[in-house]
Amino acid sequence: MAGALKIGFSSFSAPENGVLAVFAGPDLKFGPGTRALLAPAADLIARAAAADGFKGKSGSALDLIAPAGLKVSRLIVIGVGADKPDDAVKLGGSTFGRAPATASEIAIMAEFPDGPLSPDQAADLALGAVLRSYSFDRYKTKKKDGDDAPKQRRLTIGTAVPDKARKAYGSREAIAEGVLIARDLVNEPANVLYPEEFARRAATLKKVGVQVDILDKKALTRLKMNALLGVGQGSIRESRVVVMRWNGGKKGAKPLAFIGKGVCFDTGGISIKPAAGMEDMKGDMAGAACVVGLMHTLASRKAKVNAVGAIGLVENMPDGNAQRPGDIVTSMSGQTIEIINTDAEGRLVLADVLWYVGKTYKPEFMVDLATLTGAIIVSLGQEYAGLFSNNDKLAERLVEAGKLSGERVWRMPLGPEYDKQIDSKFADMKNTGGRNGGAITAAQFLQRFVDKTPWAHLDIAGTGMGSPQSDINKSWASGFGVRLLDRLVADSYEK
Repeated sequence: MAGALKIGFSSFSAPENGVLAVFAGPDLKFGPGTRALLAPAADLIARAAAADGFKGKSGSALDLIAPAGLKVSRLIVIGVGADKPDDAVKLGGSTFGRAPATASEIAIMAEFPDGPLSPDQAADLALGAVLRSYSFDRYKTKKKDGDDAPKQRRLTIGTAVPDKARKAYGSREAIAEGVLIARDLVNEPANVLYPEEFARRAATLKKVGVQVDILDKKALTRLKMNALLGVGQGSIRESRVVVMRWNGGKKGAKPLAFIGKGVCFDTGGISIKPAAGMEDMKGDMAGAACVVGLMHTLASRKAKVNAVGAIGLVENMPDGNAQRPGDIVTSMSGQTIEIINTDAEGRLVLADVLWYVGKTYKPEFMVDLATLTGAIIVSLGQEYAGLFSNNDKLAERLVEAGKLSGERVWRMPLGPEYDKQIDSKFADMKNTGGRNGGAITAAQFLQRFVDKTPWAHLDIAGTGMGSPQSDINKSWASGFGVRLLDRLVADSYEK
């Protein structure tokens, strides 16, 4: 969690016996504040750069141990090239990652060769470092040889305007906490994080002002959420739906709604998955994890919106009471569904939760997130999440938020031609349309439960778990979606 790295802001200074990181352009050009700070070791740095062939190229680094003239234990000069990096979050993560894991005091000078970074950019450096610092090792009881990393690390961002940067970091800190909450949830094993426990953890958001209601099996039965309950009926763990509400906007204003798939473990049910890699299905609740992290972020930074977060929590297991291929269930909407494949379960969970949220809260829009299909990985790999929407304006805003946050989405098609693939001979629809266009037909299925509400579906199967590691994430779980949706809210819906 974020507590493992303490963040501070101060005027340009070097940490005594700590690690100092600075930015340099071509020909070893430094900003004025950095140049003054490094003056006692200027000749040494120049000679070391010449010996190492360091020319300030973007992404390169010069590493000096205990440089004479400075009181630091290590100086790291990061090349930023002639064109300044435009992603300070990513830069903060990559720069922090160059510091030894044993370093307890680290400072990064928030200045490029042509001058100081803005307060927002300085705060983004800190956000990137916090995201990079995350690790999930709570179940490791033995340290590896040489693993003497300090329990507490401190990062100081040196800036010309520390007070403004510190203020700007307030919202970034809330974002970091939300992302790390999501990562923790996804990384937890399924024997620890089952539906009831997931619901209990979501309820801790009450501490930041979120109203939380937990719907148990009895309540879900009364609401006729039979599509969701059918998925979980083979497990000894009871299903849950958690509804989280943040009221930071005008009284009576329509809320923004975020819905997450929370399959705490997915065996595939009777249509059981292959054994190889099934352990990864503990992360089939990454959509729900994102919604919990997002609601924490919105509440912690006092977002000026009304928001609803709803998550459907189930476990898909294959016991004697499990749902069978060929079964027909009646969803909360009254529409009937023929179960063709019990491994197409996430859309059944979302169907009832989408309908419930749409009819209960009449939101301005609904965005759902789900590790829904392997087909989206075939289509987009692990670099983009799939975006499906019935509303061009909402889709465009999500694409733009993805570009700005770095959590990118790619819009995929919807259409009546695809819808025909999920028509059933025996019910209103079937829960899978076959291999062709699998991610699209899954989205078509969900669209049948949103009525006329503006809606977007994010298929995060490739980005929410087991995604490629990056400058700001070295964990199996990415926390994908928290920064994307917070950016959507902040840029387009807060007034």
